Amino acid sequence: MYVQFRTVDVDGLNVFYREAGDAGRPTLLLLHGFPSASHMFRDLIPELAGRYHVVAPDLPGFGMTEQPARDQFAYKFENLSNVIGRFTEVIGIDKFALYVFDYGAPIGFRLAVKDPDRITAIVTQNGNTYLEGVSDAFAPVQAYWKEPTQANRDALRGFLTPQTTLFQYTHGVADPSLISPDGRNLDDFYLSRPGNDEIQLDLLLDYQSNVALYDTIQAYLRQYQPPVLAIWGEKDPFFIPAGAEAFKRDVPSADVRFVDSGHFALETHAREIGAAMREFLAKHVG
Repeated sequence: MYVQFRTVDVDGLNVFYREAGDAGRPTLLLLHGFPSASHMFRDLIPELAGRYHVVAPDLPGFGMTEQPARDQFAYKFENLSNVIGRFTEVIGIDKFALYVFDYGAPIGFRLAVKDPDRITAIVTQNGNTYLEGVSDAFAPVQAYWKEPTQANRDALRGFLTPQTTLFQYTHGVADPSLISPDGRNLDDFYLSRPGNDEIQLDLLLDYQSNVALYDTIQAYLRQYQPPVLAIWGEKDPFFIPAGAEAFKRDVPSADVRFVDSGHFALETHAREIGAAMREFLAKHVG
């Protein structure tokens, strides 16, 4: 199994992505979260590529994908979703299963709402779309939504520090020595690029658009009943277990599972999550 590292021009924007597996097999699109990039799937891709065609892009402003200036590209989740939608078209993906995590959830669910027939299944790993899944840790961000002042914007800069990245990777993990420093250090490197802090603060402000879309996404789930596997790091300080359980309200057949980990559950449970995905996808995708 080889992972290939590619870059493709998407309407003038260079998008980096990882690709593995036979392109003739069912495709799985992996969408990463904050503050990471497709490298977060380095342990998961080998678990899946023997049976599936796996594609994992970096979002604009993240990882190795181009970071256009804010006066050239508006960093909003709708725009990120549009880029990823066009990316799938440019590389020739027609139908695909989604794996969504954190920021990847509002991007992936936007794709599903816009074109439901393209989505064969959904795996959500701490990828929330229910109010009950949002923890109190979002209070400072919500304060910024209510009053988008410079003071409230500056109050969120702590989210972009190495200390917060370390917290995201290790909170809720029984043995932090199992967490490789490579991933979080790479995330910190990308966050430290000139101008990236303002990009991330723009996205934190626009995250309110994702919450506003929850009802629409839930209506999509009820109407189309896509196969759903919600597999959650149960000690996530941001997206709590109630958010996983809520999927069963709209998709009663949803498979809801928990692993003993935190937000970045793949860092400790890639093998278990990969096995659950293979079992789930075999039933619903082939």
